[in-house]
Amino acid sequence: MTACSSGREDARQPLQGTAIGISVEAIDTRVDPGDDFYNYANGSWIASTEIPADKTSVGAWSFAYDRTQQRLQTMVEELAGQPQDDGTPEALIARYYRAFTDTTAIDGAGMEPVQRDLDRFAKIESVTDLSRVIGEQLRADVDPFNYTDFDTANLFGLFVSKPLTGDAMTPYLLQGGLGMPDRIYYVSDTPEMQANRTAYRAYIARVFRLSGFDRPNARAQAVLDLETKIAQAHMTRIESYDLAARGSQWEGADFARRAPGMDWDAFFRASGLQDAGTFSVFHERAIPALSNLVASEPLDAWKDWLAFHQIDEHADVMPRPIRVAHFEFADKRLAGREQQRPRSELAIRAMRPILGDALGAVYVARHFPEEQRRDVEIMVERIREAFEVRLQASDWMAPETRDAAVEKVRTMVVGIGQPKAPDDYTGLTFRGRSAYGMTIAAEKAATRRQLAKIGKPVDRDEWWLSAHEINALNLPVQNAMNFPAAFMQPPQYDPEADAAFNYGALGATIGHEIVHGFDDVGAEFDQNGEMRNWWTPADKAEFKRRGQKLADQFSAYRPFPDLQINGNLTLSENIADLVGLQAAYDAYRASLGGKEPPVIEGFTGDQRFFIAFAQSWADKTRDKVLRDQIQSDGHAPDRYRAQTVRNIDAWYRAFDVEKGEALYLSPEERVTIF
Repeated sequence: MTACSSGREDARQPLQGTAIGISVEAIDTRVDPGDDFYNYANGSWIASTEIPADKTSVGAWSFAYDRTQQRLQTMVEELAGQPQDDGTPEALIARYYRAFTDTTAIDGAGMEPVQRDLDRFAKIESVTDLSRVIGEQLRADVDPFNYTDFDTANLFGLFVSKPLTGDAMTPYLLQGGLGMPDRIYYVSDTPEMQANRTAYRAYIARVFRLSGFDRPNARAQAVLDLETKIAQAHMTRIESYDLAARGSQWEGADFARRAPGMDWDAFFRASGLQDAGTFSVFHERAIPALSNLVASEPLDAWKDWLAFHQIDEHADVMPRPIRVAHFEFADKRLAGREQQRPRSELAIRAMRPILGDALGAVYVARHFPEEQRRDVEIMVERIREAFEVRLQASDWMAPETRDAAVEKVRTMVVGIGQPKAPDDYTGLTFRGRSAYGMTIAAEKAATRRQLAKIGKPVDRDEWWLSAHEINALNLPVQNAMNFPAAFMQPPQYDPEADAAFNYGALGATIGHEIVHGFDDVGAEFDQNGEMRNWWTPADKAEFKRRGQKLADQFSAYRPFPDLQINGNLTLSENIADLVGLQAAYDAYRASLGGKEPPVIEGFTGDQRFFIAFAQSWADKTRDKVLRDQIQSDGHAPDRYRAQTVRNIDAWYRAFDVEKGEALYLSPEERVTIF
């Protein structure tokens, strides 16, 4: 990425089309690599870059995101400006984009589009009515395994996937119901969280006032009180990350006995789950507590809660005063964003969960040539082989454990570019011109597609990302990986750059996703995606000891004087970073065929490899967002992820790092997992 002092799009692009790949201009040569490798690799860029007003962060991944948004906007505007055949994904994209970006029509319609839903909530007169409506509101909007996404404003989240033991696709029920990011916002007594609650109550009242409700302040207090009780019922984020303890199997008939309170029959019928049979109850302790609240809390509070969340969750397609109120609380106060994103970008973001594969297919056709897919496929295979070599050389593992690990890595299913079988939008039609109505119709269609999987065998080729997304995933219950087409671009991948850059950036991410199958969570699953202990007791104990050493290393980092990283919360990602980088380095060296790479612009191949890795984590994030990430996210801040090089012997050799420098670890202190 280039150093810059302005927020102009062209000034924030990484270097492209060069043999070196890395950004020399981003490096701060005044910093000793052994003291602060992150600032050595990125310091000049950090010093001269400002976070744009409409963003909460800027960095390596946002460069690719911005470029992809520009491409998508061009494609979508072309589709929207031309006649499309009815019933095609292109027609759905075009109609939705036109409706979403027509703010004059949205403002002119006022609250009329949402009124039918508000009336539906107002008619609730019993616990059975409430249970039915909660079922009608259920959406397939969480993903605890692949995306570690637990957030839904509905009382329960729905996820359909393979159970932890067994093969037939099963519905998972998760805790939900909160309007702020995490339970800690409701239960923490810190001044910051107390202020957030005060601001949230004011925002809820503002939404009620703008929506024409009487007694907005009393309604806001009732919603906040109810959500506080919901938050107190929630399990913590660390508990949610413990997949081995999640997913208790309940039959439909068990709910009335094990989670009394709500009318579960009414809920199941309304949600379409009446014939599901077996459920995986992901938050087993929270679900009974939430059910009890349905029966014990006043119906009027629940009706206000439903009305507020229906408006708040769809604020982008509400009249302008509500859009402004939502931005000022959710984006400006909680996230620190100073300016709203362009409407075109919001439209494309809104399409991700409802029309993602349609967008992705158009993107791949224009921006992901077959030769790039083959190039990445070769990298994946080399890194997979390099990781297998590391497994074979791990002399602390018993033969039976090692054999099971090797079998798992050999049988991983790798998806590159786009899914083999994208979502089928047959039956989804957009009537009228209401952006709200189209959004609700698409949400329901997306949920029906997920419900249709229940009872079917697991599809190991199923994707959980769309091709236009800047991300990559390991899928533990499928023993598979997704690498979307849009992820394969600078500063992650550059077909014109040399191997050192591509293996240090994209290669490290490929290694990261492979190793997720063997981190503290992935290690619980076998080669078939079955949760099964394939470790000897001694091997499992040694694995945990090594992992705890890495967790302790990260827990020593303190991004703020009053806030340190929780190394146990971030352990899965830290293991994947460390071992993935080691495997990518081994694959890079193997790709050279025994030859030493050339020195380019004064940097050796190994130096370029490690700099590419550190620059792939270049980032500036607003403090509010960073503090929230540290407290509730399983990913450590990017600068500390880049510093994991301090555990790798080759990095010490590449930069002549010696004892006495800040990042130096003695050989026995360096963490090795595999």
